[in-house]
Amino acid sequence: MKALMISRDASLHDEIAAQGAARMPVLRLLERRSGLRDAVERMLPEAPELVIVDASGIDADEADLLERLARQYPLAVLMLLTRGQQQDVLIRAMRAGMREVLQLPLVHKAFHEAMDRVDIQAGVTQMRDGKVLAFISCKGGSGATFLSTNFSYALASLAGCKVLLIDLHGQFGDATLYVSDQKPAMTLSDICAQIARMDGAFLASCLVHVTPNFGVLAAADDPSHKVDMQPEHMDRILAVARQHYDYIVLDVGRQIDALSLRALDNADAIYPVLQLALPDIRDGRRLLDIFRSLGYPGERLRLIVNRYEKGGRLRLADLEQALGAEVVHTVPNDYIAATDSVNQGIPLLQLSRTSAVARSLAELVELVTARRVTESRGLFDRLFSRSET
Repeated sequence: MKALMISRDASLHDEIAAQGAARMPVLRLLERRSGLRDAVERMLPEAPELVIVDASGIDADEADLLERLARQYPLAVLMLLTRGQQQDVLIRAMRAGMREVLQLPLVHKAFHEAMDRVDIQAGVTQMRDGKVLAFISCKGGSGATFLSTNFSYALASLAGCKVLLIDLHGQFGDATLYVSDQKPAMTLSDICAQIARMDGAFLASCLVHVTPNFGVLAAADDPSHKVDMQPEHMDRILAVARQHYDYIVLDVGRQIDALSLRALDNADAIYPVLQLALPDIRDGRRLLDIFRSLGYPGERLRLIVNRYEKGGRLRLADLEQALGAEVVHTVPNDYIAATDSVNQGIPLLQLSRTSAVARSLAELVELVTARRVTESRGLFDRLFSRSET
């Protein structure tokens, strides 16, 4: 989306330019004008789709220029940034057809929520038909939460997808801690308690936003609220999420209850995660037997082997024969890099982007999205080759 910004504040312009560059699709500031009169007198040769007006620099006698500006760019969406109460300016802005009003200093979350609405109004963003991907542990400690959180971050940052991660663990869910130090304002149980309000804007307001296009819905943290979480709530949440996100990643944990089972029923693909060890293989076989008894087709079940090391006594072929399923991906063992990521709450791709695990995550993104521009160089190589030279 192309935008014109009207402001005397160069730092505010740079801040919005940086936030706009992080969006998908990108918000590109064509020009900056110092004031309304300057903007009216010097029209852009290319009409913008969005006009952002910093009202803190508008004098009272300039307010009538808002209507002239709206007439000059009749197809543009108008956004007003204001400090405190500027009653006359607000009235003029409403008459001019101002769609969005945000307070300064700029709150990034509010800005991106407003931009989501602007994108829809301008026809830039269409309703999505997102895919639901479920990661589930075959055995405790298999690393499913680490993979689901870091894969979600990789999917958003490498492929430019809009991604939602839902933590379906019980009261001990901690997926947010793997990728952020923010404290969740709302959890899954809070959404279920207000399910009548469920829409795209409400869902987005409940998330921990790790990046502009990657958010996490935290697990229920109060066992007393579990009774409020019904399977039909998951149907509603996923139906709305599919409309607003390219991918919805579920961190299912190990416990299969009515809520997680309904989530698995909705999944387009299920990724059981295990390590190449006999206890994992035993529990993995039990889990796959459950899925088969539920009628899940074999093509939906895609095994991932975590902490994989070549040359061990157990081979991938042994595991596939024991489970009757194919391993679609292996993640190498890099204990130090993974532990540093978990302990710091920073996605591994951001903390150690040249590590073997980071490369494996990028390969998994390519596998899931089927996006590979050339045969010789994959997505990860294209994006991060500079860091290796």
